[in-house]
Amino acid sequence: MVGNIGLFWKERRGIGNFVRIINILTMEMKEPFDIELGDIVYSVFPEEEDTYVIFKDGTEYVKIIRDNDTNWLKLNPETELPMFGMDEEINLIGLEIKKELGH
Repeated sequence: MVGNIGLFWKERRGIGNFVRIINILTMEMKEPFDIELGDIVYSVFPEEEDTYVIFKDGTEYVKIIRDNDTNWLKLNPETELPMFGMDEEINLIGLEIKKELGH
């Protein structure tokens, strides 16, 4: 694995990228899980810290990130930048994620 990191480092030549790869490799792998809101089942796939890909009806629905303890944000599917604005469904999904993870 270290050899692969070395290749990545050589190609990217950026300390920020190197640190990000180390953080990803050392993060505890989190398993996907399901949550229910009403009669809808969402599949939640943890990615980086506080970032999750949400599937609805078997297809990728949205990527979200925790903003603070009560607010969650959608990420733009093309740029992965946060899309600010209140979205009740996203906040409810986020609250269920917190419950599932015991936070």
